[in-house]
Amino acid sequence: MRAIILGGDDEYRFTELDEPVPGPGEVAIRVAYAGIQWGDTMVQDGHFPVSRPFVPGFEASGHIVAVGEGVDEGRVGEPVTALTTSGAYAQVVVAPAVLALAVGDLPLRTAAAFGWGTPTAYDLVNTAARVQAGETVLIHAAAGGVGTLAAQFARLAGAGRIVGVVGSATRAEYATGFGFDRILLRDEFPTELGDDRFDVILDPVGGRTRQDSLQALAPHGRLVAYGNISTYDPVLADTNDLLMQGKSLITYNSNLLAHTHPDRLAASAGQALDLLAQGRIRVDVTAEYDPTDLALAVQRLREGATHGKSVLRIPAGGLTVTGA
Repeated sequence: MRAIILGGDDEYRFTELDEPVPGPGEVAIRVAYAGIQWGDTMVQDGHFPVSRPFVPGFEASGHIVAVGEGVDEGRVGEPVTALTTSGAYAQVVVAPAVLALAVGDLPLRTAAAFGWGTPTAYDLVNTAARVQAGETVLIHAAAGGVGTLAAQFARLAGAGRIVGVVGSATRAEYATGFGFDRILLRDEFPTELGDDRFDVILDPVGGRTRQDSLQALAPHGRLVAYGNISTYDPVLADTNDLLMQGKSLITYNSNLLAHTHPDRLAASAGQALDLLAQGRIRVDVTAEYDPTDLALAVQRLREGATHGKSVLRIPAGGLTVTGA
């Protein structure tokens, strides 16, 4: 099969590989679309160490073409969205059967965009922060794939007021379509908040933003940290100060959850997928790329030049490139 590999020089290339065979508890999926996500930048930048050459791609949609031991053979032919540890930028990818969810009539383009971001946003709101009716919520990176979904899930949970923080005026304009009550630019946070305090803050940014977010929590507020977009420098928190005000600093790691409790992640993904199928939330695909443009797509994501969700289209004839 044809696949895209990431080499030791951080460049993407096309290559021929043996088609993967599903092991026990796994399925093989012929890929139609693959989601592009922040993990792609982490791998390319060395923050998520993997052996090179490496077939990247962490979320895929397509049809199951083979199943491993212990998996119902009746699933062959089933259209699915799948969360993978690698390999989605290829004609065929192997994924845990529990994390390959049937999508029914959902378009495969949308199913790929569902990816890790939708169950992550669902868990941030409903499992980690446990947003309650009437609570105030602040969401950093509000124009991104997770941010736009988190706003929708928070509204469904009954949040009383939802504020988003974004990096540019263009992204602010985009984020207004997802139910935020107010949008701040990054350089306006936290000064423009005045005396506002929040019951829940969702933070994938880290660094100074995380420190300021702790200060912006209301008594008994919860800050959920789920990434480090700006910096990997550690952020120190005084637990005695948190205790005095009943504040909580919570972390969420969907990749770890997939390894330790995949059934929990699958359950959340299933709940989120049902809401998507019912039209109660939407996943916004704002860019679709050809495989030859993967490097550009990842760079645009790294630079913050994208919003919503980007996907890679895998042509029906495979990953063919003239002269490659």
